[in-house]
Amino acid sequence: MAVQRLHFYTEQEYLDFERKADSKSEYINGQIYAMAGGSEAHNLITVNVGGELRGALKGRPCRTYGPDMRVRVRDTGMYTYPDVSVVCGEPEFTDERRDTLTNPLVIVEVLSPSTASYDRGEKFAHYRRLPSLQEYVLIEQDRCRVERYVRNPDNPGEWVLTEFSDPAGDLPFATLNVSVPLAEVYARVEFGDTPPLARPQTPPHT
Repeated sequence: MAVQRLHFYTEQEYLDFERKADSKSEYINGQIYAMAGGSEAHNLITVNVGGELRGALKGRPCRTYGPDMRVRVRDTGMYTYPDVSVVCGEPEFTDERRDTLTNPLVIVEVLSPSTASYDRGEKFAHYRRLPSLQEYVLIEQDRCRVERYVRNPDNPGEWVLTEFSDPAGDLPFATLNVSVPLAEVYARVEFGDTPPLARPQTPPHT
């Protein structure tokens, strides 16, 4: 039986295709992979985190991008779409179209059952090759649990993992020096039969 050979796409072929497409695709090792749409929980968490970071960083030289901003890892040639990415300082792009970022400082991915292993494994291996990246945050969508990886400034090859799962606690972004309440991260997200996390109540003025 003849073995069908995969077509190898160049980066420019991928970009030409992607910029005309109605849907999003990743590019890895010369191959193009369609990206599936997210669930309601995935979308809520993405918007919640992006909105909280944008508000917390207001007045600082930082920009918060959503899932339509493509990111390229120069060293590996991967193109993908993080759920949230943050740049502090001047953003750098592949070309004048300014639609492919190359220097994210922080990346946030919301985990899906079909992509969790990939996001923790191979995808993170690509992201670690970004010299600019200092923090990688993985948020589960079916329970209150966040994994935060921070690059060790004294040993850039080492990433320190901290987990957060207290619904009444905060998710600190160490690189940005801001914290987001987990209740806001998961605002209006339902875990099966469990009601959405309640936001902390502001004490009434007396």
